[in-house]
Amino acid sequence: MPIKYYRGYILCRLSKIGSEWEIVDALQKINKELGKELRITYASPIYGAWDLIIEVSFAKLEELDKLVTLIRTNPKLQTSIEETTTFVSSRPDYPWE
Repeated sequence: MPIKYYRGYILCRLSKIGSEWEIVDALQKINKELGKELRITYASPIYGAWDLIIEVSFAKLEELDKLVTLIRTNPKLQTSIEETTTFVSSRPDYPWE
């Protein structure tokens, strides 16, 4: 039986304005160290009340928790990210089309 993946979205408010692309670069490096059941699939600066969006694909909620904790405790990210909010899809592999 194939693994079903959920999607999560982490919104970040930065305390260090202008560091958006540095954070994206750091997330790309972190992504290479993550396991098969957890992947950062997209990260980009955004406009509005939040500064950065991170899209995540994961098989278990514990994996998402691992990433959120890593983002909040990583020394490089911790100095630039002031606040996060996480959204989680309610169904795995929901067909879009």
